[in-house]
Amino acid sequence: MANQEQIIEAIKEMSVLELNDLVKAIEEEFGVTAAAPVAAAGAAGGGDAEAEQTEFNVELTSAGSSKIKVVKAVKEATGLGLKDAKGLVDDAPKVIKEGLAKEDAEELKATLEEAGATVEIK
Repeated sequence: MANQEQIIEAIKEMSVLELNDLVKAIEEEFGVTAAAPVAAAGAAGGGDAEAEQTEFNVELTSAGSSKIKVVKAVKEATGLGLKDAKGLVDDAPKVIKEGLAKEDAEELKATLEEAGATVEIK
């Protein structure tokens, strides 16, 4: 019988298609699934148990009267080119950045508001 190191070496040499077939065969042989477990939804009315939001999206709702300053601020914050930043500002309301930490989202909001934009953190 093969030891653990031999099995690992054999797996390293397999292609993605071969690995997929192996996973399916293991699932069938042992009656298990390789799918990630899904967390069960909490009971209704459990507002206190609600997890605190850790990732935030910064949405530009309006460029205001200083559109040029807002375009420059968006360009700097996102790393986009001037044309893309202008398009983003023109299409407001639009999400500028996603998945930010609260501090980073607040900082970006302050920067954009300083340029004259109306911004929301969601």
